Amino acid sequence: MKTDELREKYLSFFEQKGCTRRPSDVLVPKDDPTVLFTPAGMNQFKNEFLGLGRPDFKSATTSQKCLRTGDIENVGVTPFHHTFFEMLGNFSFGDYFKTEAIHWAWEFLTDKKWLGLPPETLTATVYLDDEEAYSIWANDVGLPAKRIRRHDEYENFWPAGAPTNGPDGVCGPCSEIYYSSDGGKSEVEIWNLVFTQFNRTGSPPDNLKPLPKKNIDTGMGLERTASVLQGVVSNFEIDTLRPLCVAAGETVGKEYSFDAPDGRAIRRIADHARAITMCIHEGTAPGNKEENYVVRQLLRRAVLEGFLLGRRDPFVFSLVDSVVDVMKVPYPEVAKTVQSVKDTIKSEEARFLDTIERGLDKFNRCVDDARKSGASLLPGDEIWDLHSTYGFLVELTEALAAEHNLAVDRARFNELEGEHEETSKGGKTYGVMAAGPLHALHETHGGSEFLGYDSTASESEIIGLIAEGRLVEHVDEVGHAEPIGVVLDRSPFYAEAGGQVGDVGTLTGDGFEFRVTDTQKERDLIVHLGHLQQGELKVGAKINAEVDAGRRSGIRRAHSATHILHHALHEVIGKDATQRGSKVEADHLRFDFNHRQALTPDELSRVEDIMNELVASGADVTTNVLPIEEAKKLGAMALFGEKYPDFVRVVSMGDFSLEFCGGTHLTNTGQVGFCKIVSEDAVGTGIRRISAVTGQAALNRMREAEQLLKEAQAALKAPRPEDLPQRINVLQEELKTLRKQLAQQSQQNVAGEIDELLAKAEEVDGVKLIAHQPTTGDRDILKKYADLLRNQKEPVALILGMEVDGKAALLAAVSKELVKRGVKAGDCVKAAAKEVSGGGGGRPDLAEAGGKDPSKLPQALEAGLAYYKSALSSGS
Repeated sequence: MKTDELREKYLSFFEQKGCTRRPSDVLVPKDDPTVLFTPAGMNQFKNEFLGLGRPDFKSATTSQKCLRTGDIENVGVTPFHHTFFEMLGNFSFGDYFKTEAIHWAWEFLTDKKWLGLPPETLTATVYLDDEEAYSIWANDVGLPAKRIRRHDEYENFWPAGAPTNGPDGVCGPCSEIYYSSDGGKSEVEIWNLVFTQFNRTGSPPDNLKPLPKKNIDTGMGLERTASVLQGVVSNFEIDTLRPLCVAAGETVGKEYSFDAPDGRAIRRIADHARAITMCIHEGTAPGNKEENYVVRQLLRRAVLEGFLLGRRDPFVFSLVDSVVDVMKVPYPEVAKTVQSVKDTIKSEEARFLDTIERGLDKFNRCVDDARKSGASLLPGDEIWDLHSTYGFLVELTEALAAEHNLAVDRARFNELEGEHEETSKGGKTYGVMAAGPLHALHETHGGSEFLGYDSTASESEIIGLIAEGRLVEHVDEVGHAEPIGVVLDRSPFYAEAGGQVGDVGTLTGDGFEFRVTDTQKERDLIVHLGHLQQGELKVGAKINAEVDAGRRSGIRRAHSATHILHHALHEVIGKDATQRGSKVEADHLRFDFNHRQALTPDELSRVEDIMNELVASGADVTTNVLPIEEAKKLGAMALFGEKYPDFVRVVSMGDFSLEFCGGTHLTNTGQVGFCKIVSEDAVGTGIRRISAVTGQAALNRMREAEQLLKEAQAALKAPRPEDLPQRINVLQEELKTLRKQLAQQSQQNVAGEIDELLAKAEEVDGVKLIAHQPTTGDRDILKKYADLLRNQKEPVALILGMEVDGKAALLAAVSKELVKRGVKAGDCVKAAAKEVSGGGGGRPDLAEAGGKDPSKLPQALEAGLAYYKSALSSGS
């Protein structure tokens, strides 16, 4: 059975059992602060498990895109571990329970209409005390007792060990199903049934309280089950992954075979290529923080595997087509971003390979130092520096070190890595089912009704107040430092979403006034954040809610302009310029989009011209709420990586723009007034950003530009604006001449100081030590000092520093004979640079550094001298 067929059979089976088929959630859930990536099928149903879901939605089935990095070292090594994978699941929210979950699992696995696995190949496990599950397996299903195993809370409970160790919250026993084709000698876990039936409160005993509504959460690994059905030794040999492994082998010049020596490395490349392609498609590009950092590390691991197999140029990007080919049936949208994903990966690969080449110099120095000292281990601090500065994964360093019969100090490396562990984790540290102060409010009142599409004012009622992280009945502290949260039953305030900032305004009533400084959304509740100006707020009070209408108008202009800008970009640079994010404020907007290079001035002018032509056309702006599939058929554009409801709001402008959008808009493009592009920059690999202004902000910018032009004319004595370029050229030539004269004078002054510096220099073990801070000049002056001071008969070690353009510039240099004595300019300048909050390096005899804090230059020079004294002392 093919993998795509298995996925469809599973979803169809549970649809027939009354479960609602739901689409996969996004890989990076933006509305869930507890995880970086979606790790399991149940994550998108947290509201339903907490009793906050829709009453007509009591059971579901999905095939969920997941990403986990907890077992990354096992990827490619074991038959079943992946980073990206799909999890088949069926879920019940107070609907069916153990009997149905177990019976249906058995039916799906063994019935010839579905998977048709021989019953004798299957075994089950249950929690030690779960007599109900044991009875269902033994008495209802008829599974022999020898094929039902009991396990403790660390094996068959979710979360593992919860009864004894916590955390508090919903939990329950599990029943796992295993497949074996050899009579039990080797087993594969293919399905885990979780029965969330308890609420854990406090320590044992009697800490598991039955839930009023019991839930089902199951997970079946798609790739793992496909490997069972296809009779192959590993997930990587199934119909959707083996072609990817073959393609990965071809890119590194190796023929892929599961048992080949290079098989593991090629499987890792294939796995990571699939993971990063799916992530970048959804807008999570390689970067330095959280999920972006994980994507960068996965890409680097793939590149390094290829590097160790001899591939020294970018190659992972070429696997994107193969990934799309195996993923396009369930996720056809991945075919729409192929070029931008390839560009992003290729650019990141090239940058990293360049870093590797620079890092090899440091690695070779580490090897030379080890050989000289007779050490068999490369120091952990140096290995960590290779990792953190040059991106060398420790596996690469270990492989390269082995070629020189050396090992690495892994213990020290692991200690240093631990300091950064939270950054590289595939998840955050919050509880999976953590309940905030708004959960109870949501259960009592449901959501807030949003009125803001039609009005900027309303009569409402306070249904909740949040102060210092908890629900309160009243607030009377005027000017409280921390913002207060006010929840209304109905509100005209737009809560921040989709790149549009939250509204501001006022809430007023009988004797009180509350200033709203921001509006946020928690599930369906609109939370007005701000400060009490006078009086007292009470739950149940009637209020007048009024949005700052002028600010809202500016936001509407800017938001409609982003849609116009999106269309203009498609006209000028093509359909691949898909949106990757935006921020919309009053008459200010920024728009992020896929593009591999900067737009030319001509392209920017054309984009701006198209935008203002469409503004002047006065096209109608209309909105409709449609079923999501109908909206897609109409060609409405969606933001990849964004989660949308079953019914979506579609905004259309004339006949040129049709987009999914929940923001506030104009009714006519002419109301934008005027749009001016302010800047175009890179914000990430393959991602560009355009910033623009509309309305009054655009007019103000034009006036400011005119005023600056007049001031420049006056300052440069240019009769007309068109005379400015020529006048500037004349002044630049004059400045160049003066700088040249000043440099010559400075160098003469340097030569005159050399004898004095040598005369005053401290001497240690026959070496002149010099620390000096010139008062004028630039970096070239520092090099002049170094050249003249080292060109002496006696050995010299020097550290120089000065302020250049508001920053600290440092230079260390030693006579070449001192390098043989272990005195290194690079080590000196590093020690000095720490004092000025900077860093740097260079050759053993000459090294430079920079820093942010020039006020600490005297301390930096002292640190440099201290290094020289220590090095000379130990060397002697």
